[in-house]
Amino acid sequence: MHLADIAVQPDFDAFARCLRREGTPARVHHAELYLDGAVKLGLAERYGLADDIRPGEPDYDLQLDLRVATFIGHDAVRVHLPASEFRMDVRSSADKGTGAFARTTQGYLVHEHGGPIQNWRDLETYPWPDIARIDTRPLEWADRHLPEGMKAYDLSAQFFECATWLMGYETLFVGLYEEPDLVAALLERIAAVYFDYTRLLCQFDCIGAIWGTDDMGYKTQTLVAPDWLRAHVLPLHRQAAAIAHEHGKLYILHSCGKIDPLVDDLIDDVGIDARHSFEDAATPVLDFHARWGDRVGIVGGIDVDFLARATPEQVRQRVRQTLEVCHPGGGYVLGSGNSVTDYVPLENYLALLEEGRRFGA
Repeated sequence: MHLADIAVQPDFDAFARCLRREGTPARVHHAELYLDGAVKLGLAERYGLADDIRPGEPDYDLQLDLRVATFIGHDAVRVHLPASEFRMDVRSSADKGTGAFARTTQGYLVHEHGGPIQNWRDLETYPWPDIARIDTRPLEWADRHLPEGMKAYDLSAQFFECATWLMGYETLFVGLYEEPDLVAALLERIAAVYFDYTRLLCQFDCIGAIWGTDDMGYKTQTLVAPDWLRAHVLPLHRQAAAIAHEHGKLYILHSCGKIDPLVDDLIDDVGIDARHSFEDAATPVLDFHARWGDRVGIVGGIDVDFLARATPEQVRQRVRQTLEVCHPGGGYVLGSGNSVTDYVPLENYLALLEEGRRFGA
């Protein structure tokens, strides 16, 4: 069986019921936080998904994303508003002209030694995103063009992760001890932007989920003490989740690394509907399912390093093993452990998709 042999109709309501563990879904649902541009173009070229549109045409990116998402069986497609992003190429008042933060073809070059905000002056002069003036035409387009049953989402609520970008890990971690008031003020400014952005997204009917993205861990533990995250970061996610839920939207949280000490708080206090981002070297998805699968939805879990190195048959076997455990009763949405990167062979990603579609059939 090939991917195109079984048609899939988008059904976001069924996707939501699956994450809420309301019974075994009729088919395997699939979602990804992010598909690399090379992966999208590879799929489009192989299956002729964009033969009648060309780069530079109005709404080309939106059309391409929608066609790819529909073809691979997503129930939701990302609709992004670029003006919501925090600029990383702004030089700090402490910057000696090194230009450490720059725009590259892969995105912003961000490192751990510093960032645009190093002191109180930088905090005040930084060009914060102005959500009130943001261009919402992509969301308006989605309201008009999404097929029946499909919804949209965008990324928001990157509270701690954004602080690590804006200050750099070293400055932030030292600041937790030497300038806690500056770190607190930075988080407050970041949160204000993301709360406004979350409210804006929730105004649109096409939005079905807010996908919080906030890396708080690495392979062996959280990046800072769990108690600090409970005191300063999780309350922000609780507010973002409340905004989403008030408007009838799901709140999915992506957080890389081993954040096991925080999971009970994320479920019981924050109120996340699902957790995303699983790495075999940190918390394998089957381990997470065994411990928390009866209390929260799970998105993804097929480790990215495995996807990059395995054979297609090994990928199929891993997908079957995962679905045999996680699919019954609902609560699991198939996908990569993080995102489908440009170094994941397209054949391996197709094997993941096809095996999920075969299992559901």
